[in-house]
Amino acid sequence: MTEGNFVDYVKIHVASGNGGKGSTHLHREKYVAKGGPDGGDGGRGGHVILQTDPNLWTLVSFKFKQHYKAGHGEHGSKNRSTGADGEDVFVPVPFGTVVRDADTNEVLAELTEENQQFCVAEGGMGGRGNWHFKTATNQTPRYAQPGIPGYEKQILLELKVLAEVGLVGFPNAGKSTLLSVLTSAKPKIADYPFTTLKPNLGIVAYRDFRSFVLADIPGIIEGASEGKGLGHYFLRHIERNSILLFVIAADSDDIVSEYNILLNELRKYNPELLDKRQVIAISKSDLLDQELKEEMAASISQEFKEIPHLFISSVAQQNLVELKDLLWTELTN
Repeated sequence: MTEGNFVDYVKIHVASGNGGKGSTHLHREKYVAKGGPDGGDGGRGGHVILQTDPNLWTLVSFKFKQHYKAGHGEHGSKNRSTGADGEDVFVPVPFGTVVRDADTNEVLAELTEENQQFCVAEGGMGGRGNWHFKTATNQTPRYAQPGIPGYEKQILLELKVLAEVGLVGFPNAGKSTLLSVLTSAKPKIADYPFTTLKPNLGIVAYRDFRSFVLADIPGIIEGASEGKGLGHYFLRHIERNSILLFVIAADSDDIVSEYNILLNELRKYNPELLDKRQVIAISKSDLLDQELKEEMAASISQEFKEIPHLFISSVAQQNLVELKDLLWTELTN
């Protein structure tokens, strides 16, 4: 999936179908002069239904189609025949899609399960035919109900990436490089900040044909929770991760300080993020000699007693198997 094809926020227009009109037909046949009312009911209008599709990863299909309209219900007819219901429209969306009302920003639904459906616009009910209104004093009613009009509105679709492990770190910490060596994903990699502008997903192959999904999320800067940098654009993707893998470069001025800044931005955005399991990976450790690495390891162990951590190098392929073992252990315990 190329970065340009990753779309995670769209507005679409949906319109359900109108209900069909009830019939005012009066029964007529040979030798039956006054057969009475036999007008059938109108059919209901079609619904617009969102449905999760496991083959979709982004909302890119909505770049090419933003309007979805269901069919109208058919009118009732003689012999109490009910009109056909309008055709429903099923709109496929990826797992992790949040549905909001475009006017109020109210969350209408979160679609996170396989084959989950949500009716975002219900079709109008069909009108009742005149035979419903027959009474002792009015045995030939010449009126019926009109169908109820369909519903029309705009909705926002917002994708929160569903991945077991989310990479969290400052720009240029080595997250994209790590994703590229652990998975078959091919994210853009360069030596300048904010190379990654949109989340990238990759599947990490583990032992015995097991696997888990890893998400490279655009880098955090101080003030991101207030919208600085890429701000809220990426923070929402972290909400759905089971584990947060903090990636901090070994050549950082202060590893502990960087970790605390990252943690503080997550706390200000959503305090519940701190309840997730955490793993710390010190990247680019091939830049360190053995003596310096041992010195840093001793210092870091004092600071991160409760948090699993290890030194890695994506370029030199150091401790990557151990990292996968650690992540799998955290995911399954």
